[in-house]
Amino acid sequence: MPHHPAGTDGAAPTASTAGVSRRAVAKAVAATGLAALFGVTVGAGRARAATQVGARTFDVAVSSPALGRSAPVRLILPSDFDARTGRTYPVLYLLHGAHDDYTSWTRETDIEAFTAGRDLIVAMPDAGPTGIPSAWRGGPDYETFQVQEVPALLARDYRASGVRAVAGVSTGGYGAMAHAARHPGAFAAAASFSGILDTTALGVPPLVDAIVARENLAPGSLWGNPLLGALTWRDFNPRARATGLRGTPLYVSQGSGVVGGVGDWLPEALESLLWPSAHRFTDTLALLSIPVTAHYYAGGGHSWAYWKGEFTAAWPMLAGALGLPE
Repeated sequence: MPHHPAGTDGAAPTASTAGVSRRAVAKAVAATGLAALFGVTVGAGRARAATQVGARTFDVAVSSPALGRSAPVRLILPSDFDARTGRTYPVLYLLHGAHDDYTSWTRETDIEAFTAGRDLIVAMPDAGPTGIPSAWRGGPDYETFQVQEVPALLARDYRASGVRAVAGVSTGGYGAMAHAARHPGAFAAAASFSGILDTTALGVPPLVDAIVARENLAPGSLWGNPLLGALTWRDFNPRARATGLRGTPLYVSQGSGVVGGVGDWLPEALESLLWPSAHRFTDTLALLSIPVTAHYYAGGGHSWAYWKGEFTAAWPMLAGALGLPE
């Protein structure tokens, strides 16, 4: 999985540095409904604080019982969020990949510019260093954090409507399909770009173990041993839970990697490894008569160079599910 250093974003001026009075800030907060961006109320799934990193982009620290710590979520708010205080908005969740973090979508894509003028909130929650948003055995529960705690925060403090779609790259693609399959009806649509969609396919368990080990974590700390813990691996496998996707619009894309590639060996080899896993997943959907838009393409590497275009291709489906024009 590609590793990129986290971007460095400048925080917005505070009230004191901008020369704005405390009373003016309080009035602005009350008028715009952005109290969560300045408040520090803490509780289950509560925002501790927020830092502005772009015109509409904020990093929010969330106190998470599921993780046993505070964890970040990057939010992109609608352009008219402060002017339409009585309006609620659908949410698009974008999940990051392995050895990356919650800043990846804004660092690697133009998602802030792309969503300008669109009536939605974009939420990019943390999934830990492995980017596998699952319930770890005896450890953090990123599934609950992303599927329950963050949505509760957005509904309470950011006027989220409850209509949600999810998309992700690599292990985030796994998360998108696993969340939608394990929580039927929670998401109006799900999209995976080079995701791990059959965790038990040939070669995939060693890959998952390698992702975990690269972060100096014990291989069995995720779902246990793939053989001795087969039932757990199955329970968290999008393919095995595919019936839960019935009625949910789906988009799956995957490159063939080395076959038809251009010689960029490592990302193409990784893409090749996931090719059979993706096919097993969509074949299972076909057997279950569950529709999916699948885009299989020759070559391609496990990188943002391909995922950016796949997100654009999936957008009409995601927009329709969110009730937005394309």
